[in-house]
Amino acid sequence: MNRRKFIQSIGTGFVASAAIDQTLALDLKRVPKQSRVIIVGAGFGGLTTAKYLRIYSEEKIEVILIDPTSSFISNPLSNLVFSGQLSLQQLIFSRENVCKKYGIQLVKDSVSKIDPESRKVKLASGSTLMYDRLVLSPGVSLMLEQLPSLAGEKNPDALVHAIQAGSQTTLLKKQLEAMPNGGLFAISVPLAPYRCPPAPYERACQVALYFQKFKPRNKILILDANQDVTSKSALFKKTWANSFPGMIEYRNNHTLMDINLKENELIFEVQDEIKADVLNVIPMMRAGNIAHENSLTNINQRWCGVDFETYESNVIPRIHVIGDAIQGGDLMPKSAQIAYGQGKACAMSVTKLILQNELNLKPHYNSLCYSFLTSSTAAHVSTDHIYDEQRKTMAVIQGSQEISTQGSTEDYQNAMNWATNIWKDILS
Repeated sequence: MNRRKFIQSIGTGFVASAAIDQTLALDLKRVPKQSRVIIVGAGFGGLTTAKYLRIYSEEKIEVILIDPTSSFISNPLSNLVFSGQLSLQQLIFSRENVCKKYGIQLVKDSVSKIDPESRKVKLASGSTLMYDRLVLSPGVSLMLEQLPSLAGEKNPDALVHAIQAGSQTTLLKKQLEAMPNGGLFAISVPLAPYRCPPAPYERACQVALYFQKFKPRNKILILDANQDVTSKSALFKKTWANSFPGMIEYRNNHTLMDINLKENELIFEVQDEIKADVLNVIPMMRAGNIAHENSLTNINQRWCGVDFETYESNVIPRIHVIGDAIQGGDLMPKSAQIAYGQGKACAMSVTKLILQNELNLKPHYNSLCYSFLTSSTAAHVSTDHIYDEQRKTMAVIQGSQEISTQGSTEDYQNAMNWATNIWKDILS
């Protein structure tokens, strides 16, 4: 499915994988009584899984969705808050409508412990819930232990990363607004993989738009641990040179070792320390804490390995993991679009596993990632992924990759449509 067809169809129910939907031939009379699936994490992946579990089982499977946050906040488009193109409030949505419509039990809490032997989860509030299948969509956690000065730091906002939209977005925006005209804003980018590869570079563009309007003598310094820009490299560099001449400087191979918060100073493995008026430090990441603390991060102690046909953990049976927390397939970024596609695939496989039906699944979904470059242009990269039975992973369909050669107003509008439609599908 190409990106144009995907955008047009995302709100209609034909989403992510026609192949999956067409193989749904379930005997709903065989659903065991009181079959219960607990889903931890109500972001793009968790909400999608919850909704489509209820749809695929014709609401015969009980679904409990657990998340400690009051609202859904979209990470995609959150960089537009820094340029003033959107407000944070425009990215905040209630989960109540979709949960009420599909009979999903929404629990505002967090899971403190998983007991896979007895198939129980213990909530932070002290309650215990039983499950038949457990789905984790925990996102990422920050590897703050890589920065010694933050050991024991109790202030959650001591490090301004803004990888999760919300209070951190507001904090960084306020710091940018308080900068003097002629100040330096430094962005530290970790070694890949990390959540949303183009996000730091898109952020530089959107902050530059704000600076051009209000603080034209400000500079932006991107200090990247990678050898090159990890996504849309040529396009970002072209945009920086043409749209923001002299404002954005990019330096590669800058591995961050620590941060001096008192001096607003970055300390690198090889290069000299760098001070800036505002620091945006994006640390290394791993799977969300609930996965890591329950021994599911079997790949480099960072990411969860899964069976890509069912998204069941390679470590613990009856636990499925999706989204940013897993080790992805070929050219598979950690993104909202991927979590959404995996959520549908996981919902299908869990429904069939509970029914004890033969799987015969071949998950197929699209990776589509937009980046906003200026106030009117954006760019995209897109690939189609399908389950490879021989390699037991998600492979890129030959010839499916698309990448923008230049920013365009068409992609800007497509990006806005994509966001509107995916929000609509998972939240209503």
